[in-house]
Amino acid sequence: MERFVRAMLIALGVFLLIPPWGFFVYPYAVRIVQEYERGVIFRLGRLMGARGPGLFFILPVVERMVKVDLRIVTMDVPSQECITRDNVTVKVNAVIYFRVTNPEDAVVKILDHFRATSQISQTSLRSVLGQSDLDELLSERERINQRLTQIIDEQTEPWGVKVSTVEVKDVELPQNMQRAIARQAEAERERRAKVIHAEGEFQAAEKLSEAGRIMSATPATLQLRFLQTLTEVASERNSTIVFPVPIDIIAAFLDRGRAAAPAAAGASPAPPATESEAAFEVSGRM
Repeated sequence: MERFVRAMLIALGVFLLIPPWGFFVYPYAVRIVQEYERGVIFRLGRLMGARGPGLFFILPVVERMVKVDLRIVTMDVPSQECITRDNVTVKVNAVIYFRVTNPEDAVVKILDHFRATSQISQTSLRSVLGQSDLDELLSERERINQRLTQIIDEQTEPWGVKVSTVEVKDVELPQNMQRAIARQAEAERERRAKVIHAEGEFQAAEKLSEAGRIMSATPATLQLRFLQTLTEVASERNSTIVFPVPIDIIAAFLDRGRAAAPAAAGASPAPPATESEAAFEVSGRM
């Protein structure tokens, strides 16, 4: 009986397409589907498949068509307040890119694939961020995007929806956490500056030690360095120039004086010291 009724209705639909009364039903029978669309055909409530693109006819009263857009859809995921694994409250929003790959499943297996994809994106975003630390959320965002894409795509695949990309757009932190991160970054910069300064001092000490060894091996180098320093000081047009006397020169005079003192003592006894000379000698010893 069911088959007979179905056959009669199909015959009625074909009969209505025959002129002259077919001209009145042509506007309801002719369908045009764009290149980026597909038409899912139902005949007496049963799925007949997807048609298009182009021009085709459907049987009046018997068949019904549902258009499905195959273009990529860009959907904003509303801001979600999440608690990370290290107990930091953040607000995160994202954007998702998806498209319909199977128009039949998108019509038959899900009532509204747009709303369903949006809801699954929100719940997946909260779930993934709850399993991640704040540092991971800020520094490894690419990996989080890949995890979100994989999770959401697995959920929407039975609906004929393919999720191509999920991107975390903005991460809003509390004010106290922003200040803490700023202090941490400042401390890190100071640490790097101190390390660089210490490395510079260490390298400078190595070079000075090497220069000292070279100058001790060739004393003439020290004299040349002394003359070069005088040249640099004279070029600045200073009114006062201090000439340092090398210790070697003073040592030569001291040695000569010590050598002449015993000879003078053997030639004639030294006169007795006066009170002022004795006081000077005592103060010198002190």
